[in-house]
Amino acid sequence: MTIAIIGTGYVGLVTGACFAEVGHTVVCVDSDANKVALLQAGGIPIYEPGLEELVKKNVQAGRLSFTQSTAEGIARSQVIFIAVPTPPQPDGSVDMSFIEGVAREIAASLESYRIIVDKSTVPVKTGEKVAETIKRYCRSGIAFDVVSNPEFLREGFAVDDLMKPDRVVVGVSSQRPVAAMKEIYAPFGAPIIVTDTNSAELIKHAANSFLALKISYANALAVICEAAGANVQEVTRGMGLDSRIGPRFLQAGLGFGGSCFPKDLSAFISISAQLGYDFRLLREVQQINADQMVRFVKKIQDTLWVLKDKKIAVLGLAFKQNTDDVRSSPAIDLCKRLIKEGARLRVYDPQGMDKARGLLPEDASTTYVDDMNAVADGCDALVIATEWPQFTELDLERARKTMTTPIFFDGRNLFDPIEMKRLGFIYQSVGR
Repeated sequence: MTIAIIGTGYVGLVTGACFAEVGHTVVCVDSDANKVALLQAGGIPIYEPGLEELVKKNVQAGRLSFTQSTAEGIARSQVIFIAVPTPPQPDGSVDMSFIEGVAREIAASLESYRIIVDKSTVPVKTGEKVAETIKRYCRSGIAFDVVSNPEFLREGFAVDDLMKPDRVVVGVSSQRPVAAMKEIYAPFGAPIIVTDTNSAELIKHAANSFLALKISYANALAVICEAAGANVQEVTRGMGLDSRIGPRFLQAGLGFGGSCFPKDLSAFISISAQLGYDFRLLREVQQINADQMVRFVKKIQDTLWVLKDKKIAVLGLAFKQNTDDVRSSPAIDLCKRLIKEGARLRVYDPQGMDKARGLLPEDASTTYVDDMNAVADGCDALVIATEWPQFTELDLERARKTMTTPIFFDGRNLFDPIEMKRLGFIYQSVGR
């Protein structure tokens, strides 16, 4: 198939590279001239394991190319995927201006039948609005179909998720585009669920909201475990071995963040309200998530007493492991709260430091350290804020010797409490 992807963020670029990898011819479109130039030169604007190699390989093979021109992308393609941002608005609803703008661009360039696929996470009934917009602004009589094909990619694991998906959801209002969508996804060998457009659009918000609920449930359990003298990891391990529940997304910590869960949760609450239902359960999920950060900061305050002028090392800035994405990162939120209390931070992240500088400027309050093992030198406390696996290799002996006081706050439960106390640390974690 020949495919255009409009938008080269995390979703668009990974989708385009993986489609090219299985043999489709893909042109990725983006309005950002600098980003297109970077991609054309062989660079990529994001960190995602395996993605850079995939992009370079398929550019060299001639299956993947980049352009600023939507018209060029449409002219060269049978199927057009929309993968532009759908950012949250202050009231929790979704800003649909990028989707609407792309729909108008597509309408202006249509010369013959095309399949237009919503890949972005969008509110239910967006497909109807996209179809209505294209019909309004394109030449009379040109046929097209709008399809909903939500993505289920986890940042840090996006290439694997797309190459080996659990399922592919295809929402349609007619049967005409089904064969083409099945042909696109045939090489991936995943079950394909063909449903109506509205159901497909709801599946993404329902899935992400449920996963956020599991995380908040684990964090609520952590509060109970601390009060009861239990270990939340043992409790969730016992739960997760039940095949009806499963172990994933039951890890207690600082709470969920990133560009998907908070946004999709707020959007689903807003969508539900517009449809006449107050989704109180999801509002409580949000509150538990917010409370988790407040509780963790209080642990630090209660232990250090006065945070003003305390020097605190923070390991982790990205919202999760294996990504450089710092959007809505709990680690960044934690840093800002500590700075507000007057603390001075020494921070390190394997991939996220460049992007974090836009949110935590390097000044008297924040020092960026290039060496994980040097970050705690001279500090009053050390905090684990992101679950990077390499943090488990931290030189604990050096940290204990070089810190002013060996106080350790593990926001991701990476270390064993008994071992940390044996090594001489004043150690606190979450729910243990």
